[in-house]
Amino acid sequence: MLFTVFLAIVFCVAITIMLLSAVAFVQEKKFFSSAPKEAQEVIRPREKELFLGARAMGWVLMVLSILMILGVGAASIWDGFRSGFTFSQFFTRFVLIFTIYKLYDMVFFDWFLLCRFRFFQFYYPEVAGVYNGRKYGYNLKSQLLKLLVIFPAASALAAWICTLF
Repeated sequence: MLFTVFLAIVFCVAITIMLLSAVAFVQEKKFFSSAPKEAQEVIRPREKELFLGARAMGWVLMVLSILMILGVGAASIWDGFRSGFTFSQFFTRFVLIFTIYKLYDMVFFDWFLLCRFRFFQFYYPEVAGVYNGRKYGYNLKSQLLKLLVIFPAASALAAWICTLF
């Protein structure tokens, strides 16, 4: 259980690094496909780097983040095989990692970074009007759908696949 919580924390750190690299350093509009349509319409492409080498540093951080996420998956599966996990143990591990991540996403990214700290608006001031006055992010319904339906279903599928081996 402690290892699972550790993996969930590493997963959250990896996603945070990915967000930071996409928003602050790489600054490509294609990374904001999950933003509301109103925000996507007003985002201007950034031709100039934040500082010399910012995009390169962002891509390095992005690759590091992806490797961390893959590492979490590999470590959680390998440890489960090594420990002789059953379907329910694999399912519990996967759903716990996804649940911790999604709660972190909803509280830290959507509520704190977007609505309170205005992190995204700092780098993209043109979207301030879209987010002003919001007490929470813009996608609570889809966040809850992922938390309550999609992630448990994906966890069950992954657990079933792991028990086949």
